[in-house]
Amino acid sequence: MNQPTITNASLGMACILVLIALVVSNREKLGLEKDILWSVGRAIVQLVIVGYVLKAVFNLNNRWLTVLMVLFICINAALNARKRSHNIGNGFSISFAAIGVSTALTLAILVLSGAIAFLPGQVIPVSGMIAGNAMVAVGLCYNNLNQRFDDQRQKILEMLSLGASIKVASGTIIRASIRAAMIPTIDAAKTVGLVSLPGMMSGLIFAGIDPVKAIKYQIMVTFMLIGTAGLSTMIACYLAYRGFYNQRAQLR
Repeated sequence: MNQPTITNASLGMACILVLIALVVSNREKLGLEKDILWSVGRAIVQLVIVGYVLKAVFNLNNRWLTVLMVLFICINAALNARKRSHNIGNGFSISFAAIGVSTALTLAILVLSGAIAFLPGQVIPVSGMIAGNAMVAVGLCYNNLNQRFDDQRQKILEMLSLGASIKVASGTIIRASIRAAMIPTIDAAKTVGLVSLPGMMSGLIFAGIDPVKAIKYQIMVTFMLIGTAGLSTMIACYLAYRGFYNQRAQLR
């Protein structure tokens, strides 16, 4: 199979796709032109920098540097997840704990099982997928917690007045929030291969890898994303729900 190549000229022609989005925004008066240009420009700069950084890291093949890169990914994911923790104190700490623990545990299982080797070229890309999925799941968890605590405020107050502990009073909300945060990952797993060919599988096939072998890697990715979503949201929910109460177990 011929290896895919992309030249600067072909990449430049692909900008036509961005122009289409700009035309749509302008024609429909969406006001997204500046946002589109800013996001595209930022993406280009970030990807170029990351590309050269990863190339240097891969060439050095240093275990500690690889660990630092994974830590850097988790920190950035936690910073982004924190943006959705509006009424939750210690949003960054909770996000980092949830994302960091789920990423570390998932990587440990993959490495120990032999699914991937502890090499920068394998650990870092997989870490990005794991932490990115955990970041989205934790963000959805925060949104659901905030919304449900607001909607069910009266019910919680009644349960507390009857002597229920904050854990019991929050139990339904915690379970519903974990469930809601996991649904997108579960739904994506239901349609993988039928509706979409995900990044790992598409990338391997595009690079000339046997589709059957690429499918095995995608199955591995599906397993790790579901596990990560479940673990990260459970940790985030059980650490975050206490922030809706004060030290006297009263709803804030």
